[in-house]
Order: sequence, then structure tokens, then C-alpha cells
Amino acid sequence: MSNPEILQTITTIIRDVLELPDLKVTTDTSAADVDEWDSMTHLQLISAIEGKYKVRFALGELQALKNVGDMIGLIEKKLNK
Repeated sequence: MSNPEILQTITTIIRDVLELPDLKVTTDTSAADVDEWDSMTHLQLISAIEGKYKVRFALGELQALKNVGDMIGLIEKKLNK
């Protein structure tokens, strides 16, 4: 799966979880950019992403993430194992 495909899938998940269908999501988007993205929705996002890609993230991996681009990189790493 390519970077643009992962970005599109994550965008859909973020829009669904945050209930913001028109939200513009880029690789630079982070929780700080979206008022509705709080700690509870963050957990929902991680759970949805793990379920979609059939992967599990370690706490340390999640703590290192700064934005959507970092998440894409982590997903690519997990999928290529």
C-alpha cells in the first residue's frame, strides 16, 4: 500500500471519528490543528487505524508520533515487516 493510499484511508478515518466530513488532512496535520481532536478521540483514531490495517502499536511508537505523516510512516513500517 502506498503513502497516498494510506493518507486517503487515514483521512477517511479521521473525518469519521471526529465527525468533520470536510476536514482537510495532510501529512502535517496533528491533534493541535483540530479542536475536536482530544485524548478520547485520539484513542478512537488509534483503535480504528489498528483495526483497519490489522496492526498493533506500542506505547513508545505512539508517543513518538507528531503528525499524520509520522503515522503513515509507522503504518508502512508495520505493513512491510
